[in-house]
Amino acid sequence: MAHYAFIDENNIVTQVIVGRHEYEIVDGISDWETYYGNLHGTRCVRTSYNGNIRKNYAGIGYRYDETLDAFIPPQPFPSFTLNEDTCQWQAPIPYPDDGLMYGWNEEEGDWQALVFESETPAVE
Repeated sequence: MAHYAFIDENNIVTQVIVGRHEYEIVDGISDWETYYGNLHGTRCVRTSYNGNIRKNYAGIGYRYDETLDAFIPPQPFPSFTLNEDTCQWQAPIPYPDDGLMYGWNEEEGDWQALVFESETPAVE
């Protein structure tokens, strides 16, 4: 099965469907991007789970960049920059590699360790 993304006039993904592979010919139809696009009345672009085409699997809210021929996720924070090779957003400093979980703090411009409350009540 192949996957196709419907994109609006601003190149934002509005829906992703499972469809036919481009090599399948059914009732004389072989251009499935055009077929699905016409069927839904919007532009349709193929995507793939493994990123073999268009860098990233399309998700609702992703933007299709025609110049890069890639699906780009929404920018998570204003300070993040787009890596045009991977079409992924990167923080201004690398994620720590110490085995802990971190969240980005935009005000501080840094990764902050996440602290989780214990789900097990303390024994008294």
